[in-house]
Amino acid sequence: MTLPPRFNFAGHLFELNRERAARPAYIDDRGTMSYGQLEERSRRLAAALLAAGIRREERVLLLMLDCNDWPVSFLGSLYAGVVPVAVNTLLTPDDYAYMLDHSRAQAVLVSGALLPTLQEAMSRGGHEVRALFVSQPTGALPEGAQEFDAALAAVEPLAAPVTTASDDPGFWLYSSGSTGKPKGTVHTHANLWWTAELYGKPVLGLTEDDVCFSAAKMYFAYGLGNALTFPLSVGATVVLMAERPTPDATFRRWTEHQPTVFFGAPTGFAGMLASPKLPAREAVALRMCSSAGEALPGEIAQRFKQHFGCEIIDGIGSTEMLHIFISNRPGDVRYGTTGRPVEGYEVELRGEDGRPVPDGEVGDLYIRGPSSALMYWANREKSRETFQGGWTKSGDKYTRDADGYYTYAGRSDDMLKVSGIYVSPFEVEATLMQHPAVLEAAVIGKEDAEGLTKTKAFVVLKDGGAATEDELKAFVKERLAPYKYPRFLEFVAELPKTATGKIQRFRLREKERQS
Repeated sequence: MTLPPRFNFAGHLFELNRERAARPAYIDDRGTMSYGQLEERSRRLAAALLAAGIRREERVLLLMLDCNDWPVSFLGSLYAGVVPVAVNTLLTPDDYAYMLDHSRAQAVLVSGALLPTLQEAMSRGGHEVRALFVSQPTGALPEGAQEFDAALAAVEPLAAPVTTASDDPGFWLYSSGSTGKPKGTVHTHANLWWTAELYGKPVLGLTEDDVCFSAAKMYFAYGLGNALTFPLSVGATVVLMAERPTPDATFRRWTEHQPTVFFGAPTGFAGMLASPKLPAREAVALRMCSSAGEALPGEIAQRFKQHFGCEIIDGIGSTEMLHIFISNRPGDVRYGTTGRPVEGYEVELRGEDGRPVPDGEVGDLYIRGPSSALMYWANREKSRETFQGGWTKSGDKYTRDADGYYTYAGRSDDMLKVSGIYVSPFEVEATLMQHPAVLEAAVIGKEDAEGLTKTKAFVVLKDGGAATEDELKAFVKERLAPYKYPRFLEFVAELPKTATGKIQRFRLREKERQS
């Protein structure tokens, strides 16, 4: 598979779907947008950006709740040769002030509900933008701002996409911050195409008859593929949800819009299975679910399939690789593993000496494939550390079995060495979560009185669940090697997480150091 040197991903999608102009592309909380409307509105947004003086390759901050204006903003920017910087909608004004300054964004596309937070960020950071477009405003607009629909109505659709190269910077995503400060990850126009061709079509098997619904939001690399790249590449329909993906909110979309493919994360699947409002199998139309963000415990996947008769296809991707590169497949799922490498990607597990490790041993995960990001913006040190020639260092540790299936062993900075032997926090967490009273668990290292590293577990119990510290320790001892059980255990009401649901173990480590 090859791409022409000149390639604009938005223009590519619009061409693909011209014959589907009347079919529904998106359904959000306000209504349905057809493929024809998506193209026209995106081309108008492109013209509005250029009319506002935004030049090709300049950045625009995309701070918007999941709604029909989100794909219009993203694709319209690409069509104009402008670089959208999609950012998390749950951050603080200080975070946005940093991102505005770091990306040097020349315009902002923002939801009205988020405008006060953005204004505070702009007042703190001192970075000025040339244009501000507000979607669904909730009050009076600040001076110089344009209401989104009015800005689109004031211009004619841009006649043709700006000529871009397949390897031109297309868009940015900020890393989710599970290990500290987010980094501006620069992706190309071609990278979106590669993930659809290598994963969305052959692995997920999406077709135009599918209705896709992603709990992961579109600013997240996983959500961007689920709710834009993959479905639009085959002409499917997408359900968008602005609110948080609570079990109740998710169930409403399942029963109202009858999605056939659902994309979630382990934390979400665990919460749904624990909910007393879990719909009956007959009430939904799910044919397949996908999980990423963190490794999916096999116990959760098995319980879900038992209830819905629907497989959860677990995989691992990253912001740096844009989407999933190791995955289980429909009909070929080994619960508890992440599956096998996606065709088109090479995977290596390397030891501390940089050499490949044999099957069964824990190694650092490296990936080589065509969807790798170009760099971290203005961060040469981290770029060199992560992007090593053709290889990308993921920061994850894995093992591979004799059949070529990969099993998650934790983040490189989360791995523990207990009595000189590596212990995977995830393995201990997954075992704790098999206990009927446990909802979630996170494991870190804690020094004992002698200064030796031992495991400590933070445990969240289900509503109405009851278990003692000794009971849970014994539960793990019975199922894992004795040195792996948590020597320390603390019950907590909740675990610290990123907005995309990843457990922030580094915050638990900070808490321990301060106690």
